[in-house]
Amino acid sequence: MKKTFTLIAGVFYCIVTAAQPTVDTTLKEQKENIIKESTIVQVENLGPLINTDNPEMRPTISADGNLLFFIRQNDPNNEQYSTVPNSQDIWYSTRDTAGKWSRARHLSARVNASQYNAVYWISPDLNTILLKGAFIDGQYLGMGVSMIHKRSDGSWTNAERLRIRNFEKFSMTPQIGASMGHDGKTMLFYMTDKKGSFDNDIYVSFLEGGDIWTAPKSLGKKINLPDYNEMSPFIAADGVTLYFASDRPGGIGEMDIWMSKRLDDSWTKWSDPVNLGKPINTEGSEAFFTLDAGGEYAYMTSSEGAFGASDIVRIKLLEKEKPNPVVLVSGNVYNAKTKEPLTAALLYQTLPDGTEVGNGVSSPVDGSFKIVLPYDKNYSIRASADKFFAISENLNLDSLVKAGYKEIHKDLYLAPIEIGQVFRLNNVFFDFDKYNLRPESYVELDRVVKFLNDYPNVEIEMSAHTDSRGSDQYNFTLSDNRAKSVREYILSKGIAPSRIISQGYGETRPVATNDTDEGRQLNRRVEFKILKN
Repeated sequence: MKKTFTLIAGVFYCIVTAAQPTVDTTLKEQKENIIKESTIVQVENLGPLINTDNPEMRPTISADGNLLFFIRQNDPNNEQYSTVPNSQDIWYSTRDTAGKWSRARHLSARVNASQYNAVYWISPDLNTILLKGAFIDGQYLGMGVSMIHKRSDGSWTNAERLRIRNFEKFSMTPQIGASMGHDGKTMLFYMTDKKGSFDNDIYVSFLEGGDIWTAPKSLGKKINLPDYNEMSPFIAADGVTLYFASDRPGGIGEMDIWMSKRLDDSWTKWSDPVNLGKPINTEGSEAFFTLDAGGEYAYMTSSEGAFGASDIVRIKLLEKEKPNPVVLVSGNVYNAKTKEPLTAALLYQTLPDGTEVGNGVSSPVDGSFKIVLPYDKNYSIRASADKFFAISENLNLDSLVKAGYKEIHKDLYLAPIEIGQVFRLNNVFFDFDKYNLRPESYVELDRVVKFLNDYPNVEIEMSAHTDSRGSDQYNFTLSDNRAKSVREYILSKGIAPSRIISQGYGETRPVATNDTDEGRQLNRRVEFKILKN
């Protein structure tokens, strides 16, 4: 016999209405091992500035760990407190440089528009929020998920629903929840296609383009056990490590947190889920496990020792409980000519294959952005805006030793398309002392081809430059051959020879000192200049 749970107020609270399942000796041993192996770790209640006598639940933490959303039930400040029982509204708190959380504040009626409200995800750049509920032009319609985006004045757009193929299949489920990967392209759901059932399964959907998402796909049999409730999935910043809540056999309490690793890109093959044990799991109920990009601390909902029915708590994870380390890249997008900040779409691709692995947007206020990148990849990162050509940046994280979570600052530039403007191509690569293009250069050069096709009247000079090491003649010859190699690649893609000339300048046009490794690296470059527009 399985556990049967009745949902209170459309979220996490549940009551056991049937007997405990009969477990065999193996499951009993597993449970004992979970308890024995657990290390004493401090469970930190976030305190009375966040938690109250009312239930607090479903935390959502920003990638930088400094902004926390959660929902509070039955607070007198909730928008529908006086008219709807068990109303749940979105509240938030910010963390200062000393690590102290501010007193929680209530979000506006624009996002707290239904009886049950929640923030499912906030993008690493803090410019996009995924909300519970389907909205059209800010008007709440019913079940679904919606997005809001930050405007240039710091306000937010009206919420607009995301269109998910075949989502109506789940329209009769009593409970739907979601979360999103930091890549902005992967969304996880917990829900069921069985009318009236609380035995949720976990599904994944992928961004097709615009606001359209693929039909939800089950994560498979290892994650979704028949006749048990899997819910509140969270995919860590590494895009591989999954945490979720389940009442499956082998747990400690009513609902436990489990961890599994994605084994391939099918999203249906996973490692055997592992119970995270005490003190993360208790004899009560735990759910809505979430992490910042650093992956050191988990935030979740717990009923153990709560001020009210449940509180938001924080726990420092053991190494075996952590996801793979990542890099948080922050910076600003600027106009390369005026140095003014710009709002722009962000795109990051892996090299040499050119696979798009994430996206984002820079702030319309100051051009700031944040993106999360897993290790073991070579990345091209760039911004995109109309009437500008992106000066892409390279982050080769497959050459770095995994020393743990890192934060890197790297600004991005967009150059206006006009005569005389120079565009540096940072993702064009040659072997040492060679002029044959390496395959990871093709993604960058294909952007130049597309640019020339989009602007058929543009003519350019393609140039290559070296640092000061070596003789003048050697450097000139090497740079000239490199510029010719780039031109030949572009011509092979159908661009007319009259539209592009090549020139090597050797060491004659440095942009930095040749006295340091950093300066010499800046001087070794490939560029093109617009000659005619």
